[in-house]
Amino acid sequence: MTRTEEIRQRLQKAFAPRELDVVDDSEKHRGHAGYQEGGESHFSVRVRSEAFDGLSRIARHRAVHEALGATLMSQIHALSLDLNS
Repeated sequence: MTRTEEIRQRLQKAFAPRELDVVDDSEKHRGHAGYQEGGESHFSVRVRSEAFDGLSRIARHRAVHEALGATLMSQIHALSLDLNS
């Protein structure tokens, strides 16, 4: 399973989003710190879920990091999050 698929699967399970976009932006960062040959090091994620109702921006980010888990997070160099209810 690719990291993209794993991110998508974990977020789907944790938040049951009505919208979920996971984009591998790694190629845009070729030659920069953290770039890994083959990609899957830089991601943009957009989630729309009622699970975020009443949560601050920081709490939403923490919830996503927790859902992804420490092991997967350690394999990602950059993670841009757009999270709303």
